[in-house]
Amino acid sequence: MEENQPVASMDLSSFEDGAQYIDGKLTGGSGFEPFDVVNPADGSTVQRVRLASTEDVDAAVAAARTALPGWSRATPGERSEVLLRLSAILTEHAEDFAAVETAQTGKPIRLSTEFDVPGTIDNTAFFAGAARNLEGKAAGEYSADHTSYVRREAIGVVGSISPWNYPLQMAAWKILPAIAAGNTIVLKPAELTPLTSVMFARACTLAGVPDGVVNVITGAGRSAGEHLVGHPDVAMVSFTGSTPVGKRVAEVATATVKRTHLELGGKAPFVVFDDADLDAAVHGAVAASLINSGQDCTAATRAYVQRPLYDAFVAGVAELYASVRLGDPRNPRTDLGPLVSYTHRDRVAGFVERARGYGATVVTGGATGSTGHDGTDLTRGAYYLPTLITGAAQDSEVVQGEIFGPVLVVLPFDSDDEGLRLANDTPYGLAASAWTRDVHRSLRATREIAAGCVWVNDHIPIISEMPHGGYKSSGYGKDMSQYSMDEYTQLKHVMFDTTAVARKDWHRTVFGDRG
Repeated sequence: MEENQPVASMDLSSFEDGAQYIDGKLTGGSGFEPFDVVNPADGSTVQRVRLASTEDVDAAVAAARTALPGWSRATPGERSEVLLRLSAILTEHAEDFAAVETAQTGKPIRLSTEFDVPGTIDNTAFFAGAARNLEGKAAGEYSADHTSYVRREAIGVVGSISPWNYPLQMAAWKILPAIAAGNTIVLKPAELTPLTSVMFARACTLAGVPDGVVNVITGAGRSAGEHLVGHPDVAMVSFTGSTPVGKRVAEVATATVKRTHLELGGKAPFVVFDDADLDAAVHGAVAASLINSGQDCTAATRAYVQRPLYDAFVAGVAELYASVRLGDPRNPRTDLGPLVSYTHRDRVAGFVERARGYGATVVTGGATGSTGHDGTDLTRGAYYLPTLITGAAQDSEVVQGEIFGPVLVVLPFDSDDEGLRLANDTPYGLAASAWTRDVHRSLRATREIAAGCVWVNDHIPIISEMPHGGYKSSGYGKDMSQYSMDEYTQLKHVMFDTTAVARKDWHRTVFGDRG
């Protein structure tokens, strides 16, 4: 591994030279007309960038391929030290990351500073340790005449595509396990929100990650993204996003027999049994349905409430929704910011309007709002009020489809069997929660709900040490935790003869008694 000396401190949030990060350098894209990264709170331009062409993708993949031999041969300790430095640099620049994340996504600064940025720093510190803990089966004589051991090796160049809802955290979830395991990576963030992903890559260089190990291309999915997924020099593809796009990613990747890692959509059930702490369930539902304006694949979207608590639960959620403060996301008192774009706001509104059309009741919300708690003109931004819906049918679009906005649908159930059946009645299986004081009910729920994560008496918290990933149409593969390292490594069985005998006993299967 060639030593890459850390560069002098830099302004990570400056994009004067462009929003592509290829081979350790910030550059402009060579394709398409300039593209505006827009602040959805007021429609202002945060940064004008030129998107990547397929030639930029080729350059990034070539840089990653060139860097692979040196980085993959670095010792686990060397990779760990770099990631520890990266964690310290992210901490030093935490305010800059939070400010840019809020500007490009519209998420409240409180969420950026208390969740997105510290979560990313913690993930970085975790993978600094995980880099030194690549486990394998113990060497031994599993055959009488041989010694075997297992090598865990890097896969190669990883092509990753991350979504717009958590740009910084998702960049880290893709980059960290890949490079900790010795791979190199080309990341394509969503073109709507690429800035903190580029900042993260620049911080990697500042920490001493060699040029070409981490590359970021800011481009459109149908051109840059698809070219990356199908690139013959990309050995693995990791994608986080919607299930329909994930299916296309898998289809393109299959043509070149790549390993794929897919974290796709979700429609998380929030199951409240009749012995639950009602106040805890109401507060949990409001927080879990509105985090990041509901733009979270694990957000609570379908609340199933056992009949004795149903009316009180609906009333409690409606009351709390009315107290949520919409406003300028830079204001620390703001609870809920805008959705990521005007187009997405209109998509969310369309779900609600269609639900009204087929007879569902919009208990509260269902509109864009006018004035925020701090006087912000909500009509200038992509705001949408917290929306509570009842009376929808189980097979309706608003119950089955991924809305990805601040919308919670509440349905009643009678028996435990019915509640768990309804919870599983969806193509998705990313996350769920069960609310009960009964240990037997909680054990049954965690056993029977088909989801990659099931919380009990809470909904949303994640930790670096535990895996994140789905069942069914929510994809496969794990992010975070030591388990994610398995996704980014391949196993090699090495076997040594221990006899020094030229003619092995098994040769009789070929030579018979002529040996």
